[in-house]
Amino acid sequence: MIAVKFNNEAMLAGLRGLRSRLGDMTPVYRDIGEYMVKATRDRFLTGTAPDGKAWAPKKQSTIDRYQAQGDGLLTSPLIGPSRRLGREIFPIVARSGVQIGSALIQAAVMQFGAAKGAFGTSTRGQSIPWGTIPARPYLGISATDEANILDIVAEWLEGAVDGGGEI
Repeated sequence: MIAVKFNNEAMLAGLRGLRSRLGDMTPVYRDIGEYMVKATRDRFLTGTAPDGKAWAPKKQSTIDRYQAQGDGLLTSPLIGPSRRLGREIFPIVARSGVQIGSALIQAAVMQFGAAKGAFGTSTRGQSIPWGTIPARPYLGISATDEANILDIVAEWLEGAVDGGGEI
């Protein structure tokens, strides 16, 4: 059997710090969550899915409906009068990982799309939704996001190995 004994106090402190920090990954998950919320919100400015494909444009009938309601020219996909979908994206951080999402009822419909009438009809007999809504994925990890997340993790691990404070 071979035994290794560390006598360097700085190295021992670094290993103790690494062990304690790796036991609780919530700080790095929090950083990843904050990054992903920003990256996801930025997609609303570019109108692109995580895979880089442009979102389907709004139908003219939707634009006309917004104008008739006095909401101006809201021509960008996924941006409605309240602008809530882009604003109400949040991280859920736990010891086991991080998720991002939205609690808005329309979030899944915007992500995955919905056929006209997929949710039945209103009390006035109108289809819900009143037209087919194409999928416009806004949640997900792009290749750039993946690289940036790896950088966040690498920076965090460097801090853990150095025995420094929270990054």
